[in-house]
Amino acid sequence: MATHTLDVLGLKCPQPVLKVAVKAKELSPGDLLEVLADCPSFPKDIEAWCQKTGKTLLVCADEGGGKFKAQIQF
Repeated sequence: MATHTLDVLGLKCPQPVLKVAVKAKELSPGDLLEVLADCPSFPKDIEAWCQKTGKTLLVCADEGGGKFKAQIQF
């Protein structure tokens, strides 16, 4: 089990979730992906992506200043 970080700051919808989907192909079951984003729709988008793909969204926290940090369990 490894922890990976993906910085998608500055990218706007749909790019953050597309980058997560690409990164997901490199991860193994049990891995944790932390995503840093500042797209306003990111919390809704990442929740929908996790539901669609069967991944577990552990948290999507508002870090302040328009930034979000999500943790996804693979």
